[in-house]
Order: sequence, then C-alpha cells, then structure tokens
Amino acid sequence: MTQTKSSSSAEFYYDENEAYKVSRFFSQMLTHPKGGSGKPKPFILEPWQDEYVRNLLAWKHKSTGLRKYRTTYCEIPRKNGKTTLAAGILLYMLLVDKENGKEVYSAATTRDQAGLVYEIAAGMVSNNPMLKSRCELIKSKKRIVTADGYFQACSAEAGAVHGSNPHCVVFDELHLQRDREMWEAFHTGFGARSQPVFIAITTAGHDKSSVCWEQHEYSRNIINGNIEDDSFYPLLFGADPEDDWTDEATWEKANPCLDISLNRDYLKAECKQAQEIPGLENSFRRLHLNQWTEQESRLIPMQQWDKCETRAQVEEFDGQVCFGGLDLSSTRDVTAFVLLFPKADGVQVFPWFWIPEDNINKRAAQDQRVIRAFADAGYVEVTEGNEVDVMHVAARITQICSPFDLRRIGFDPWNAAGPTQRMKELGLPEDVLVKMPQGTATYNEPIKQLLSMLGSGRFKHDGNKVLRWMASNAAGMEDSNGNLKFHKGKSGDKIDGMTALGMALALYISENPEGSAYKQSGSGVILF
Repeated sequence: MTQTKSSSSAEFYYDENEAYKVSRFFSQMLTHPKGGSGKPKPFILEPWQDEYVRNLLAWKHKSTGLRKYRTTYCEIPRKNGKTTLAAGILLYMLLVDKENGKEVYSAATTRDQAGLVYEIAAGMVSNNPMLKSRCELIKSKKRIVTADGYFQACSAEAGAVHGSNPHCVVFDELHLQRDREMWEAFHTGFGARSQPVFIAITTAGHDKSSVCWEQHEYSRNIINGNIEDDSFYPLLFGADPEDDWTDEATWEKANPCLDISLNRDYLKAECKQAQEIPGLENSFRRLHLNQWTEQESRLIPMQQWDKCETRAQVEEFDGQVCFGGLDLSSTRDVTAFVLLFPKADGVQVFPWFWIPEDNINKRAAQDQRVIRAFADAGYVEVTEGNEVDVMHVAARITQICSPFDLRRIGFDPWNAAGPTQRMKELGLPEDVLVKMPQGTATYNEPIKQLLSMLGSGRFKHDGNKVLRWMASNAAGMEDSNGNLKFHKGKSGDKIDGMTALGMALALYISENPEGSAYKQSGSGVILF
C-alpha cells in the first residue's frame, strides 16, 4: 500500500508553475542512461514518481513563497527506480533551482553506492547536449560542476562531510548507514540555506536501532496522525504484516513499478525460491515487499535434515573425489573438519571434531554439557592440554584424507597458519589448501545450494550428532543485497561444523562441470 500524507493547510499553496516545471524537466531534459540500445529514452515519470516530486517541490508557504518540505523519507522495494529518481531530483536542484552557490550531495554508506547516483546523473547529463554544455563531469572525484554550484557524491567510508553548506542531499539506501555521524553532519549544514531539501530514499532494513528505523517510525507516526510536522513528507510503499507474501496482489501493493522496471517473472522466481528455501523468506519480504524483518533467521529445516541421514561409512568412498572444509575456530575452541563427496544424485558428507581436554569443563554454560556429552560419546576427539593440538589435528586430517582423491581443502586463514603448514609438511600438496574469507562472498551460494539439496533429498550425511546440533544452531545473516552467511544467532551456540561444510560445498560448486553462479560471479576463494 502507498501511504502518504496529503498537503492541505491555509498556510500553504500548491505552485502549479513549479509542478509543471519539475515534470517538464524530467521528460524533456533527462533520459534513462541504462538499459536498452539505440537512442536513450526520455525520463517520463511514473504516476507515483510524478506525484512525489511535484508534492515535494511545489508545495510552498504562502507567507514566504519558500518550500514547505525540508525533509522527505521515501521507503520503497528494490528495482522500483528509486536511485534513478534520486539522480533526477539532484540534477533539478543543481541546474534549475534558484539558489546561489548550490551544494548538492548524494550520500551513501559505501563509495560504490554513492558513486552509483553520480554515474546515473552523469549519464543523464552526457545524453543531453544542453546539459552537457553547462556541466563539467569530474569522474575521478564523482563531481559535477556548474557555473553556480556543484554536485558531489560522498560516502561514510570517506568520513562525514563536516563544514558543508548543502542545498540538497539525497541519502541513498539509508538502511545501510551504521551510525548517525554523516546524517547529522549534513543536517547541521542546512542552517544557512533558505529552503534546503533532505531526501532519504531506501529499501526497508532490519536494524531497529538505526537512524533508518527512526525515520521509518517517524514517517509512520505522521501518516497515522500521531505526530504533526508540516516540514516532513513521508512516502511508504510496502506490504502489511498480515498480507500473504506469496500473493501477487501483495507484490502489486508494495511495488508501484511492477511490470515496468520490475519484471514479474523475476519476482515469481524469487518468491518460488524463498518458498522452497525457508531461510530466504526474510530476504524476499524485506527486499521485495519492504517489510522490516530480522537480520537473522534459523536456516536449517531440521525435519529435512533428519530425512537426509544415511548409514553410509566413509570407508565406502575410498579413491573417490572429495572436497574439504576446515574451521579451526580458535586455539581453545572446537575445531571442525568436513569432507564432501560428490555423488550422481547429490553429495555425501562426513565430519570430524576436536577440542582441548582442559577446555571441556571450562566452556560457557549454554553449551558446556552438550560438548562434554559429545566428547564422552566419542563424537568429539579430545586433544591434550588447554589449547587445540594443531600438530595432532594436522596429522589426523592428513590421515583421514589419504585414501581419497582430495581436490581442495578450504580454510579460514585466521589462526590457521600452523595446521596448514603442518599438513603440507605431512604430504598434502600445497595447491590443495585454499584460503576462504568468512563473508557472504564465500557462503551465499553454498547456503542456498545446501537448503535446496535438503529439500530435494540430494544432501546426505551420516547422522553425526555434533553436526546435527550445529545445524540446528545455525542462523543466516544477510547483507543489504540479501546474500547470506552462517551466523551463531542469538543463542551463541556452536556452528563450526556448518562453516566447515559451507567451505567444502563452496569448493564443490566451484568445480561443478555444470557451472554455477559461484563460478560466474566469483567465489571469494583465494589460492594459498
């Protein structure tokens, strides 16, 4: 549902000439710089965009003739053209608005995101000879300079812009902003301007302690009539909590550009995947329905996990191809090693675990008895001393792998120099060991593949109780693009076996002759 606050007061009037000028600037001066071939297409505003920019810029104070709105918060799902719209508004404020010494900024958390607004704006300028003659494009600085002002892209990575005197700021993807520094620096700079405009335009997030959630709630309270603020213009697109997230009517409600910039078939495919892989539901709802969801969600459907248990023994796979994953964790914690064997109908995995003997009775209360019970039952190998015996672990891994056609072992490079060096000394070829950074670049594709294989029964395990416990602990943490990595979740219980499994699965995917998204987009794997 589109939620806005209408402007109606004896103190304000709607400037029809300004509204017409805004729409005309977009349709006659700006183009869509991306997509298609041949002559660039004019930027004809969609109905919701036209209403939004007209309301934002054409409502004025009767007493002064200055703009009514100083701040606007626009929350809308992905692929509805928000960044392109933001670039167009910035160019209007830079090239048309009457203000001396204009400073116009696009702000974002990362350099890449801030640069995206610049690239779109620069493309629009380049496509129009009249605009190009009035502007100097400085690509290295992400800056557009005119005779009476400039546009500058800036990011939180480069530090907050203190001392600025902004006429207009667009904060793109506000939900990514980690703190208030940049937000407050720009707001402080508005004091010397007669009618500055601060525009926050974003997809929903998951951090309810953030400045983005604060603006979301402020917007919602204005819409609901709980707060009166004539200088603030809220616009929220999204599904309501009770809406069926799989229903196309819900998609239409949340996405004003569905079937325009957002392809319905793409959304159907994303929804189908989220239904088949429960761990992706939050990502779909946040990115495509604009619902604020938890960052973490329990990933593994344990009923499916239990159905994938087999009575296979590792000795049955002598001579066969396999891939390994090693999570050393820390010198005082659980170390996990997993071997993955490709099969005609999927994969089979076997895990091993180690823990220092002196540390079993010193573990945190939440998993102390669990680890001790596993060790007593022989599911966790105990090494002497109060730190993991890296030489013993290295020798055991070398011994475990010797009967098989081992292709690669992925490992977290942090704190793993000793064991990996020892494994090379014991005979493992150097090119077998692969450093794997512990982020979404490594784990996103393996997690999705694992969930898919669990659902179809193509993932098989030997029923190891430690790995099952860690699978039940595993949560998924997503980044801004919906990419996943394993996370302990709020319980804090161990998931070392799952991270080792993820690395082994990542290596398997990277060498899968059928190809994969991993192979096409880069896996984050670094050869040792």
